[in-house]
Parts: sequence; structure tokens; C-alpha cells
Amino acid sequence: MAVADGTDLKAYCLRVALQAREAAALLAQVSGGAKNDWLRDSAALLRDRTERVLAANRQDVDAAVDLGLDDAKVDRLRLSEARIEGIAHALELVAMLPEPVGQVIESSVRPNRLEVCKVRVPLGVVFFIYESRPNVTADAAAICIKSGNAVILRGGKEAARSSRVIVDLLSEAAARHGLPDGCVQLVETADREAVDEFLALSDCIDVAIPRGGEELIRRVAAAARMPVIKHFTGNCHVYVDRTCDLAMAQQITVNAKCQRMGVCNACESLLVHADVAEEFLPAVARELVGRGIELRGDGATCRLVPQAKKATRDDYFAEYLGPILSVKVVDSLDEAIDHVNRFGSHHTDAIVTSDLTAARQFAQRIDSAAVMINASTRFHDGGEFGLGAEIGISTDKFHARGPCGLNELTSYKYVVYGEGQVRE
Repeated sequence: MAVADGTDLKAYCLRVALQAREAAALLAQVSGGAKNDWLRDSAALLRDRTERVLAANRQDVDAAVDLGLDDAKVDRLRLSEARIEGIAHALELVAMLPEPVGQVIESSVRPNRLEVCKVRVPLGVVFFIYESRPNVTADAAAICIKSGNAVILRGGKEAARSSRVIVDLLSEAAARHGLPDGCVQLVETADREAVDEFLALSDCIDVAIPRGGEELIRRVAAAARMPVIKHFTGNCHVYVDRTCDLAMAQQITVNAKCQRMGVCNACESLLVHADVAEEFLPAVARELVGRGIELRGDGATCRLVPQAKKATRDDYFAEYLGPILSVKVVDSLDEAIDHVNRFGSHHTDAIVTSDLTAARQFAQRIDSAAVMINASTRFHDGGEFGLGAEIGISTDKFHARGPCGLNELTSYKYVVYGEGQVRE
């Protein structure tokens, strides 16, 4: 198998990985100031070349129908002047964040006067596999480089033209500021075998990060010879407790579901305590149905909301990423928690309540990367949490959980300062 220039696929992947390894060694020595200048210059180039990016993106969007993308995926793919401005602004926000590389996490002085320092260091080379969101190309490059890591970007073919232009602009800015050649590379082939080739190169690549559908993530996790930070599905819940402000609950539910449906932190399932279901469900259903949402509920939901369809067991496991919401009436906080932990994906789950004890129990017992109390699930995001851009939201517990920002793309080593001490 060969890539576009006729190079053998295996040789091409090895060459890219070796170049990234060399770049990572040099990048670890680049100053925070140089990296920040690169980020700001990249933002300026994106603004200056907006029409070039949009032209490439229009080609991607025009090809989306032939690739079988649904409306939600096309929305994630499509760029506009406002979205490009958002990408540029995100790069500037990353530049404003504290430099992670070299940060002393903790230190102590031993009785023999040895100073033991735990120092933050880059992971090395990141192989990032993602699907059809071109803004992710810039976000991932930004936080990988800022945290001292070289990155190999394997974007989906849906956004290939958009991503190519973005990476070209990032590379142009990198050359201006002394960042090593190869610190940001975009895989030039859509051949799926290339992913397997890269995943075998554990001598060159330190961590693989897949971001996309569950099938992709499971395939990467099974094939990788290096650690994988997994970003599984976002089957997120809103639970409306028996004591709460129902107007607040309706506002949070509608926002969590409708503000943007094709993203991993959108609400996919609504749980309502039986004590408030009769008042709350018909009201929230009117607004949701009015916004084009199909409701699939249990028997109690269908009695209270005639428009609702009967839910199946699979509906409660589903990440719809579109205008469908599963609904269930529960008799207690315990039942709600059990339902979330059984059917959820350990991503983001919210409770709306005025009962502090219930809020604390929900936060303590829900096994998810983020628990929201009286707030929309849509806030589970690196930017909203103050981390700047993120490379994804991890549902793992090791090495990182939740939004993976700068610190999550570093490890640490111990640096010990002595004055000639020897061990007796």
C-alpha cells in the first residue's frame, strides 16, 4: 500500500513518527515565550487567511453528502467567519495560560538537605485521531505544542481540506518562531491501515488519543502498543429532583439538549422525580417538542406526554447526537443514581435540586468525569473550565479524566539537588 506520492505506507508512517520524535526532543527546550508567540501569530494568520480556510471548508461541506454525513455531523464540519474567529481566539487564550513545562508541582527538603522537586515535563509525541471537526485540528495542535509535545494529527477525511489549510498556517507560523520542523504534522492519507501502522510505533509515539465514535475508540484501544487516553461516548443525563426550582430545571434541560446537539456534552437522557413529573414533564415537553425534539419515554412519561414514544432499553444507552431525548420518571434519588451509573457513559451528569444533601449524594455517588449541580451539562468543556483549548474529554480514570488540557498532556519527573551527599 502506498500514499499519494508513491511512498510505501509503512515507510511513510515511520518517517512521520521519527520526525515527530526528533521534533519533540527539540520542542522540550523551546521557551514558553516562543510557543506563545507562535500561538498568537497562528491566530493572526487564521484571521488574515479566513477566505482561504472557508474555501477549503466549502469543498469539504460540498463533499459531505456523498460521504453520508447527517445534518449534525455537517454542522460540526461547517466553518464560518465567526467559527474561524472562535478558533483564532481559542489559540490566543491558550497563549495566555501559564507555561506548564518545567513547573515545580511540589518540592521538599530532606533531613540530609537534598532538595527533591517534582517537575512537569511533556509526554513526548502524541498521535491524535479524530473525526470531522476542523476546529479540533487547531485546538489539538495548540495544546500539544504549548505543553511541549509534538503531535501527529490523523483527522477524518470529511475535513481533510480544511485541516490541511489550518496545519499549513500553523506550520508557517512555527517556522517564523523557531519551532522545530515536524512538531505539527497532518497524516496525508485517508487509508485506515495508516492508523494501525502508527499505533504499532511505540518506540516513537508516547500516547494515542482517539476522539470520535465508540467504534473508532475501541479499535484504537485494541490495536495500540502505547497508552491510550480514551474519549468514549457522551450519554449525559439531567436529573430533576423532587425539590427544585422547576423553571430553572426547564431552562437547564432545554439548554443541555438544544444549545448544540451534535456534541459529547449534550444531554441525551432526562430523569424526573415522580413527585414533580406531573407538573414538570408536560411543560418541558412542550418546549422540547417545539424545538423539534423527539421524546422517548417510559410508561409514566408517555401518560403525561402524549407526543412521547415508548422507549426501549437501548434508548437509555444511546448517545443520539441529534434531536432525540430519552426520558424516565424515577421514584427516588437512589433510583436516579442507579440509572445514571448503569446506562450512562461516565461523561457528564447533572442534578437540579434545592436539597444540599441530595446534591452531595449525587456528586459523591455518580461515577462520571464531571457532575453538574444546578448547571447545564454543556459546561463540561476545557474552555468553560478555564483550561483553554482541550484535546478532548476523557472518560478514563488514568492518566487523565475530564477535559484534557495542558496539564493533562504532561507527566512529571523528579529533579534532585544535592551538595555532594552520598548514601550511607
